[in-house]
Amino acid sequence: MTSRPLAMPQALLFDLDGTLIDTAPDLARATNALRDHHGLEALPFEIIRAQVSNGGSALVTLALGLEQDHPEHAAARAYLLDAYGQAVAAESRLFDGLELLLERWALPPRAWGIVTNKPRAYAEPLIEALELAPGVLVCADDLPVKKPEPDPLWEAARRLGVAPQTCWYIGDHLRDMQAAHAAGMKAIAVGYGYLDESEDRHAWNADTWFETPDDLVAALLGVSC
Repeated sequence: MTSRPLAMPQALLFDLDGTLIDTAPDLARATNALRDHHGLEALPFEIIRAQVSNGGSALVTLALGLEQDHPEHAAARAYLLDAYGQAVAAESRLFDGLELLLERWALPPRAWGIVTNKPRAYAEPLIEALELAPGVLVCADDLPVKKPEPDPLWEAARRLGVAPQTCWYIGDHLRDMQAAHAAGMKAIAVGYGYLDESEDRHAWNADTWFETPDDLVAALLGVSC
C-alpha cells in the first residue's frame, strides 16, 4: 500500500461506522436478532463485523441470504433496523485513542465533522449518546446522493467554512476513498475498520493508510495513546 507524506489538514472529516465509532457490537446484536426471528442460530461476531460498513441491506443478505431484489428483503431490513434502533449505543464506543484525538484537535480550535451513509435516525442518537460534538454531521438522507458521490463531503466542508482541498476524509471502505478523491480531499484509509479480508486494499488508491487508531493519533498530534 502506498503512503505519501501529507501536509496537516485544516479540518478532519470522518466516516462513522468502523472509522470513528466501533458500532459492530450493536449491529451484530441486531443482525442476530433477525436470525433468531427466523429460527436461525447466531452468526459469529467476526463474520458480521466484516460486513458492517456495507450497510443494513448487506447485513440482511448475510443473515438470511436474501438479496436486495428479493420480495422479503425490505421487511427483513426493517426488522433489523428496528432492532438496532432500540439500542444504537448499548455497546458502541469510540475506537481507542480517538477520544484523545478529538479533544486535542478541537483545542486551537480546529474543525472536525462526520460524513456517513448511515441514516440520521440512527447516527444522531448514537452521537448524542456518546456525547460527541462534531462541527458538522452529514447523513445518508440529508442530500439526494450519498458516498461515493462527493456531494456530502463538499457539503460538510461548506458548513465548516473550509476548502475541500484542506480536508482529510478518513474512512474504512473503498467508497470513502472514491468520495474523497472526487471531492478533492485527501483520502485517508484506516486498517482497523470493518474490512473484508477478501478485498484488495491496494486498489483503493488511498493517499495514506493508518493501520491502528494509535497510528492516526500519532500522525495528527505527534503523541502515542
